[in-house]
Order: sequence, then structure tokens, then C-alpha cells
Amino acid sequence: MARRLARVAAGLLLPALLLLAWQLAAHSGVYTRAQLPPPADVWRALGDLAAHGDLGHHVAISVQRVLLGFAAGTAAGLLLGALVGLSGPARALLAPTVGALRAVPSLAWVPLLLLWLGIGETPKLTLVAVGAFFPVYTTVSSALDHADRRLVELGHAYGRSGPALLAQVLLPAAAPAVLSGVRLGLAQSWLFLVAAELIASTMGLGYLLIDSQNTGRTDVLVLTIVLLALLGKASDAVLGLAEARVKLRWG
Repeated sequence: MARRLARVAAGLLLPALLLLAWQLAAHSGVYTRAQLPPPADVWRALGDLAAHGDLGHHVAISVQRVLLGFAAGTAAGLLLGALVGLSGPARALLAPTVGALRAVPSLAWVPLLLLWLGIGETPKLTLVAVGAFFPVYTTVSSALDHADRRLVELGHAYGRSGPALLAQVLLPAAAPAVLSGVRLGLAQSWLFLVAAELIASTMGLGYLLIDSQNTGRTDVLVLTIVLLALLGKASDAVLGLAEARVKLRWG
């Protein structure tokens, strides 16, 4: 317990120092209040948005988009990653093209998705799914490609082949690496969310970020950045607990 409390205290030390530096910088006279609002202004902006009920709706919409897009992208990454990792011909056929697409910046997809999918929820979810797909695909394909061949032979000896071999032998063995890729995919989902909410959006944290910039509400802009950081960290922490359990079981 003492060790855990010490780790928590150490983890809170840098945020506390950053908060202190922020407060000092805001009152140093180097920046105007419009350029760098003090923490108290951001806290008041949080209270105002929460009191009007807007903040909860923005957060809920963004979380929903991240979860749905992340689930779709992770599922596609697992399936294609497994195919490329286990099949030499599939790897030769698909890996170069997928690797090239991975280098495309997130904002480059926005105009194409608008043309193909319109301005509803579908292009936003698709862009978040794209963000989740590539880290999961890369990790799964690499982990399965480098899987111990003795595991394959052992699985065959027990009558496992095809999907059964993948589900019962290979994926459990590669689970720690796969979960690391899933965590990267979740982080990418939050990064792609802001780009996704540039697509004719009227709700969500990405929209709130752009709207606060356009209206000169720097306090709301900073608040939105802080919320994105906190939500991203909270969701990563949940997956981190799952990863720790898997590593404890299979390590």
C-alpha cells in the first residue's frame, strides 16, 4: 500500500509543478489573459459549461465516437493483422500497401471521407476507426509473424488448426504484445477524434476546441485540451489494468 501511494504521489508531482508554472506564467505579465488564462478562469469555464449542461453532452458525444470507432478499428486490425501475420502470401500481397496507407496524415482523410460518406456520423466514426486500426494491425501482424513455431506444432499435436489454433494458442501467447497495440490504438483514436470532429460537427470536444478558438474563448480552449488529456489518460489506465492482468497470467 505504501509503495502504491508513493507511486501515485510521484505521478502527481509533475502535474502539480506544471499547474504552478501555469499560474506563475499567467500572472507574470508576459502573456495577456486572452493568450494564457489562469487556472481559475479555466475552472470557472468548467463550472459555467457544466451548469448549462453543455459540457456533459460534448464529453458524452466524443466518448461515444471514440468507443465506437475504436471498437471497429480494433476488430479490423485484429482480423487483418492475424491474416498478414499467419499467411506469407497475404503478407506479401497486403503488407506493403497497408504500410503505405499508414503514413497518410489523419487530416488528409477528411476531404475524401466527406466526399464518400457525407457529413453525418459515419465519416467521423470511420476516421477514428482508421486511427485505431493501424497500431493494432501492426502489433498483431508482427507478434504473430514472430510467434514461436513450437507453439504451432504443439497446437497441431492437440488437433488445433485454423481459427481454433489462432484463438486458443497463438493469440493468448501474443496477448501482451497485442494489448500494447490496442493501447496505442486507443491513444490514436483520441488523436484522430479532433480531426474527425472537424467534419461539419456541432457537438463534441473537437468541435468545442475549434469553436472556442473562433470565438476567442481561450479559457474554454485550454479546458478542452485538459479534458482530452484526462479522458485519454483515464481510458488508457483502464486498458493498462487489463494489460497488467494478462501479463501476470501469461508472463
